[in-house]
Amino acid sequence: MFRKIVLGLVLLLAVCGSIFVAVHSAQAQNLTPEERAVLQAQYDELQKEIAVQQQIIKDTQVKKNTLQGDVTLLNAQIKEAQAQINAKNITIKQLSAQIVKKNAVIGQLSDRIERGKESLASVLRQTQMLDDYSAVSVALGAKSVSEFFSDLDAFVSIKTSLRNLFVNIRAAKAQTEEEKADLAAKQNQTADAKYVVETKQKQISSDKTQKQQLLAITASQEIEYKKVLAERQAKAAAIRAALFPLRDAGAITFENALAYAKEAQAKSGIRPALLLAVLTQESNLGANVGQCYLTSDATGAGVGKNTGTPFAKVMSPTRDVPPFLALGLQLGFDPHRQVVSCPIASAGGWGGAMGPAQFIPSTWSLYAARVASARGVAVANPWDPQDAIAAMSLYFDDLGADAGGYTAEHRAAAKYYAGSKWATAGRGYANSVLALAESIQSNIDFLSNN
Repeated sequence: MFRKIVLGLVLLLAVCGSIFVAVHSAQAQNLTPEERAVLQAQYDELQKEIAVQQQIIKDTQVKKNTLQGDVTLLNAQIKEAQAQINAKNITIKQLSAQIVKKNAVIGQLSDRIERGKESLASVLRQTQMLDDYSAVSVALGAKSVSEFFSDLDAFVSIKTSLRNLFVNIRAAKAQTEEEKADLAAKQNQTADAKYVVETKQKQISSDKTQKQQLLAITASQEIEYKKVLAERQAKAAAIRAALFPLRDAGAITFENALAYAKEAQAKSGIRPALLLAVLTQESNLGANVGQCYLTSDATGAGVGKNTGTPFAKVMSPTRDVPPFLALGLQLGFDPHRQVVSCPIASAGGWGGAMGPAQFIPSTWSLYAARVASARGVAVANPWDPQDAIAAMSLYFDDLGADAGGYTAEHRAAAKYYAGSKWATAGRGYANSVLALAESIQSNIDFLSNN
């Protein structure tokens, strides 16, 4: 009986081992080598076309505000945008093939793991039967001494194979997690590419409208062109002069806000439209929740600045009050007469956020030295628009927004608002920010051409 169990286990483990042969069959691309070569060639040609149109745009910038110059510029912008759309569509096609491949690999690995678990259970049951036999029983039942030791060697070999089976199952699980992470990255890249396509399509539509307006004006209608030009210049002036509301810091012109954001971009790589969108969102929130004073260092309680309404949780007494008091000493303000955000009842938690970018004191203390160094000031001030934008830019960099693309910026905005709960509580905020960023980016693009 013992020998039968041993032989059965040897055969079963041999089958189990075959389950964990490396997954290769599904690793092949769904695109043939010829198809991949064609797509790559098309992509390379589109990159050349983009470079050509970008050079035309650069050369034409000096001729803008002339009828022909504007038409040439718009033509180049339309062709560049269309080439970028076509390039992104190729990227999407390639990513889609890779996503199909990854799903196939994950499916194979999952199947192998499940079959491995079933086999493992069977092996363990058989091993328990082996363990029920004592060495004495095996020795007495053996026909010879050599047979006895041969059986014991086989038993040791089975135990080793069993350990290897455990190792293989764990390795398959780890490979599955790696494949799933890579799949998520491919899906994010696809979403980013689709966002670029949608944005460029809107740009093309706008540029084509402008082009048609210009083409309707002949050389003999220079007066009409001057009128169009004046309207554009008036719009550009209105954008530059528009007051950009900043929470707890009054308002500055859009032109100045953009200049501060561009200065911050040079240090962090975060695009200005995203930073200005967050500031816009924060100022709107500020209009809704009001302003508060801290009154109790011990409990963190406070009152509304204008209403005198008591609030129990204006600032966390352990986390934020100490760095807030220290900041007051550094900047020379009375911590009990300095406005901070009131707690939002619907959101729960504490208030105490400072300035346009709404940093709580404990978080500001993590960035104050970096902001001061980047700006060349002695002490960074969260109520100063330039300092606030610089700090926010560094924070977004740390949150991964510097990777660029819709997915990275959306995730960073959600984390900026909701911290560890970003995946649920921060999604609505991030959606609003990215929608604002798209609108602000269109204004920035308009200013760059006028």
